[in-house]
Amino acid sequence: MALSHGGSFMFCDMCGTMLSMFTTEFAECPLCKFKKSARELSGREISYKVTAEDMRRDLGISHFEGNLEVKDMEINKKCEKCSNTKLKFSTRQMRSADEGQTTFYHCPVCSHTFTEN
Repeated sequence: MALSHGGSFMFCDMCGTMLSMFTTEFAECPLCKFKKSARELSGREISYKVTAEDMRRDLGISHFEGNLEVKDMEINKKCEKCSNTKLKFSTRQMRSADEGQTTFYHCPVCSHTFTEN
């Protein structure tokens, strides 16, 4: 994750720790108690650039593409089309986080694909 130019104003001049706003008058370093005037910080902006690689590393995942995908796994479930009992499946969060994930089933015998919410 990279800070855009000039983002260092929110870090302690003494030890480099990120400053915290405890009052409207000043920002304080929680480690060494260095204080910086809130007026000095007023109107400044910090922006971050997060890459897909940053997300993979921080979340500990090896594959990222739009929605998080899980590698195909095998399950004992009957195919709706040919009755094969060994299906591949993967899951995806397709809707909001408070709703269940969608499971995608794929039959390696007849290539039928279906979903279950």
